[in-house]
Amino acid sequence: MEQEIRRFILYLHDEKKTSENTEVSYQRDLRKLMVFLEQQNVFRAERATETNLNSYILVLEKQGLSAATVSRSIASMKAFYSYLFKIGKVRVNPAQGLKPPKVEKKLPDILTIEEMAALLRQPDDRTPKGMRDRAMLELLYATGIRVTELISLRLDHVNLNLEYIICRDRDKERIIPFGKEAKKALLTYLDGPRQALLGEESDVLFPNCSGKSMSRQGFWKLLKQYAKQAGIQTEITPHTLRHSFAAHLVDNGADLHLVQGMLGHSDISTTMMYTGRTREIYAKAHPRG
Repeated sequence: MEQEIRRFILYLHDEKKTSENTEVSYQRDLRKLMVFLEQQNVFRAERATETNLNSYILVLEKQGLSAATVSRSIASMKAFYSYLFKIGKVRVNPAQGLKPPKVEKKLPDILTIEEMAALLRQPDDRTPKGMRDRAMLELLYATGIRVTELISLRLDHVNLNLEYIICRDRDKERIIPFGKEAKKALLTYLDGPRQALLGEESDVLFPNCSGKSMSRQGFWKLLKQYAKQAGIQTEITPHTLRHSFAAHLVDNGADLHLVQGMLGHSDISTTMMYTGRTREIYAKAHPRG
C-alpha cells in the first residue's frame, strides 16, 4: 500500500498541482490508515472494503478526535480510492459511500482594531530585529497573506513604488496591494536593518537573526511574545492576523470577491465566513491602509 500512496502523492503533485501542505496532510492520513489496515491483515489497498474503512472511522471517533479531523481523514480516503478507481487498481470504490460527520463551523478568532494597533506597537524600532518584526507584522496585516507566504518572500516579490507584493504557489500567482503604513515599515527596514541581520548576500526578505530563512515556529514565537506584551487575551496564532485582515475589510463593506482574491480562496464560501462579524465591533475595515 505504501507504493500506491507514493504514486498518489506524485499524481496530486504533477497532475492536480496541489500545495505541499495538502500533500503532507494526505500522506499522513493515508499512512495512518495503512497501519490500521495491516493490523486487520489487509496489506493491499485494493483488498480494503467499505467495512474496513468504516471500522477505521469508528476507531478515530473513539480516540476522541474532532469532527474536522475525522472529516479530513475521510476526504483523504475518498481522494485516494477515487484515484485507484480511475487508474483501474480497484473495480469498486470502497470509500464512495463514506459519510463525514457534521462539522460545526466556528468563526475564527480575530483581533479588534484596538488590539491589532497595540500588537503593531510592540516591536522595538531601535533595533534591526524590531524593525524587521514591525515590517513583518505590518505587511501580514496589510495583505492577509499566510505566514508561510510571508517567510517565503524574496526581495523581487515586493514592489515598493506601486505598493504590492507577489505571492507565488506553484503555477498560481497573486498580486496583493499594501498601504502606507506597511510601505513605511518596509522602507525603514530595508534601509540598513535587513543587511545588518543578513550579514551576507541573499534575496530573503525577512531573515532570522542568523541570516537564514525564518521558520513558521520562529515567527509564531515572536508573535506570541508581542501579543503577551500587548496584553491581548485572545488566543493568537499565525493565522490570526490573516483572519483579522479579512474580517476588518469585510465588516467595512469590502467586496467579497476582492477579499477572496487577496486571500487566495478557491471557494467564495470560505471567504463568506467573515460576514458573520457585526459592524458594531469594528469602526473601520483597515485603518492602517
